[in-house]
Amino acid sequence: MSDRALLLVSNDDGVHAEGLHALTASLRRLGDVYVVAPEREQSASSHRITLSGVLRHRDLGDNVHTVDGTPADCIYVALNLTGLLPRRPDVVISGINHGLNLGMDVVYSGTVAAAREGALRGLRAMAVSAEVGANMAEVAEHAGGLVERLLQLATPFGAPVLLNVNYPRETPRGALSTRLGRREYQDIVEARTDPRGRSYYWIGGPVSAHDNAEGADTTAIDRGYVSITPLALELTHHAQLGYAAELSGSPRPPEKQP
Repeated sequence: MSDRALLLVSNDDGVHAEGLHALTASLRRLGDVYVVAPEREQSASSHRITLSGVLRHRDLGDNVHTVDGTPADCIYVALNLTGLLPRRPDVVISGINHGLNLGMDVVYSGTVAAAREGALRGLRAMAVSAEVGANMAEVAEHAGGLVERLLQLATPFGAPVLLNVNYPRETPRGALSTRLGRREYQDIVEARTDPRGRSYYWIGGPVSAHDNAEGADTTAIDRGYVSITPLALELTHHAQLGYAAELSGSPRPPEKQP
C-alpha cells in the first residue's frame, strides 16, 4: 500500500467538468488521487442523499469513478463501498466549481456539500470555487498549494476542518481568512407553458447585491483576493437556547463543553 497521501476529489459540476480535471491534475503531485464525482451536473443539490432510489457506480479507470447521484452521495459511496478506496482519505477536496459559492450559497451548494460530507465523517475537507471566467489551471495550481499546506498543518482540536475557498476571476492579489458575507438574489418564479398546455416553472435569479463588510468573503473577492472561510458543523444557535427554554417551559440546557 502506498504511503503517499490519499486525496478524495468530487464536485457538483459532473465528472467531465473542466474544473475537476484541472484540480485533479494539480493534486497528483501531492499523493494518490481518487475521483468519485456525479455522473452529471448536480449544482444547488445541497446535502441531499439518495435514500429512496438506487445508485449506480461506474469505474472509469485511472482511479476515476462516477455515481449517478448527488455530490454527498458520491462521498458517502466512496467512504463506505468496500474496495473503492484502498484506505481512509487524508483530505476530501470538492471542486473546482464553475461559479462562486459565497455567503449563504454554502447552504445550497453541492460543491460545499461534498466537502461537508467528508467533514461529517471526521476528515479534513475543502470546497473550492472560482468566479466564472477564472483560469482553471491557475486556480488549480494555487488550490493544490493550499491542500499541500493543509496536509502539513496539525488538525485543530475539537472539530474536523471544513474550508470554503473562493477565487476571483483575475489572478489573485493574495489570500485572506474570511467569514461568510451576505449575498442577495433576485427571487424569481417564471411560469411557462409546455407544448401540451401544462404549466411549468423556472426558479431563481441572478445576484442583485452583496455586502462589502470588512472580513467578509464577498469583500475579499471584490478586492481580488482568495477567500478562505472555515465552516462549522455545529448548527445550534446557542444565543437562543434561553428563548427555546422559555418556549418549552423547561430549564435552559447546559452549554456543550469544549
